[in-house]
Amino acid sequence: MRTELKPTRLDRVFSRLDREPERPAHIDVPVMTRHRVVLFSSTLAFYVAIVWAVVITSWLVRLDWQIMFFRPYQQWPEIHAFLDYYVVLGQRGPTAVMVAAWLGWRSWRQHTLRPLLALGVSLLLLNITVGAAKLGMGRLGPHYATEIGSNEMWLGGDIFPSGHTANAVVTWGILAYLASTPRARRWLSALSAVTSLGVGLTTVYLGTHWLSDVLLGWAAGLLILLALPWFEPLISRAEAWIFSLRDTWRDRRTTAPTPAPTPAPVGTSALRTPGEEAASVRDTGIAARAAHAPIMPLHLPSTPHLARSERAPITPLGHRRPPHADRVTRGTSTARPVAGG
Repeated sequence: MRTELKPTRLDRVFSRLDREPERPAHIDVPVMTRHRVVLFSSTLAFYVAIVWAVVITSWLVRLDWQIMFFRPYQQWPEIHAFLDYYVVLGQRGPTAVMVAAWLGWRSWRQHTLRPLLALGVSLLLLNITVGAAKLGMGRLGPHYATEIGSNEMWLGGDIFPSGHTANAVVTWGILAYLASTPRARRWLSALSAVTSLGVGLTTVYLGTHWLSDVLLGWAAGLLILLALPWFEPLISRAEAWIFSLRDTWRDRRTTAPTPAPTPAPVGTSALRTPGEEAASVRDTGIAARAAHAPIMPLHLPSTPHLARSERAPITPLGHRRPPHADRVTRGTSTARPVAGG
């Protein structure tokens, strides 16, 4: 009796992954609704308010200095080792690689480039906006401060807004932006908010950023996520253009070039004599008849099989040895004369 093994849960997972991927009939693309416009305007106003509060050296700058003098990394040293690794969730290189790997798998399964293109557009906007703000305001960090109580603006720094915080908001928030169901979008939004909040507070704990840097980094990352629906038409056109290039390249590979016919030699018949023409025609006709003639089996005449000793000797053609009359054939007996006695 033969028993079949029952597939395990892992086998069922791999069999599901091996199915032919299909492009979904409808992809939910966020649009710029009125609610999103209100959130974008409010976040932009918060961004401007933070910048203005730092420029005029308000209470926010005094709070920055108080936290810096408090030195959280000395108050709670037991979590320092853990937060050194946790802050990596806000670095551009590792987070971009992890998120791009996941979105690349989704692009392959759904036959669409929109996830990867949306990630690329968001990172490009992040580099342009946050990079320009850092270089334009040139604020120094807590470790490089020159005057107690000053805002440290326009001194050649690149700390305002916090790049770690803005990068955490964008790279983890893009997963919620590209979620396919409302439930997944809610869960991913909460997860990205907690992650980016933790990354921002970790930079304050380590003393690499002011608190106002982190607040401006949250606003900068959120502005990019809220503005992405305005770039959806550009993403769609880029996807269509890339697919058209792929189809053109495939057509060029599958279409084989047709070999050109070999032209017949010109003027050869004029160089032949009438005798050569007739011989050529005769040989061509003979070859054609031989090609179409049926192949007949070869019949050899039936002769009795003789032993080697019974066969007549045959002298090879062109043999140099002359025949001798007194030579006796091997295997025959002759009577020799007996001497008289």
